[in-house]
Amino acid sequence: MTDTPWLDRRQMAAWVRFVAVLELLPGVLDSQLRRDSGVTHFDYFVMAVLAESPGRTLRMAELAGATNATLSRLSHVVQRLEERGLVERFPGPGDRRVTNARLTEEGWAMMREAAPGHVATVRRHVIDVLTPEQVDQLAAISDAVLAGIDPPSPMAAGYRRYDEPAGSGE
Repeated sequence: MTDTPWLDRRQMAAWVRFVAVLELLPGVLDSQLRRDSGVTHFDYFVMAVLAESPGRTLRMAELAGATNATLSRLSHVVQRLEERGLVERFPGPGDRRVTNARLTEEGWAMMREAAPGHVATVRRHVIDVLTPEQVDQLAAISDAVLAGIDPPSPMAAGYRRYDEPAGSGE
């Protein structure tokens, strides 16, 4: 057994609050999206990644990396979205072993309709309860935690895409 130092009261207070956020926030986001748009937060995330990709299309393997999903989980989610006409899969051009996923026009329309409610929920429960300084601190704290749990990965591009100030390369 190693001599791991226990958390002191200050560290424990921070940790249990962080765990509470990790447990409660996904349910808040999921509930709003299910109620208003009939999709889960993960469904929305998959479609948002597709919406921001060139041609609203990605290889399934790239989409899995960008969403931190196994190919199996992603395949089930995309199948559900396909059944609703929101996403379509098709063989990759030039390599039929590759499968691409594309957000359909119906999926794009659903995203445009769902986005305002989702953003309002994120604002109400996270952004608007923080000061501008705390928003910057939240980003810095998240970066520090991510550096330990998500070494350079395909998902990093997704959470780094807003790092540059608007107008400096977008």
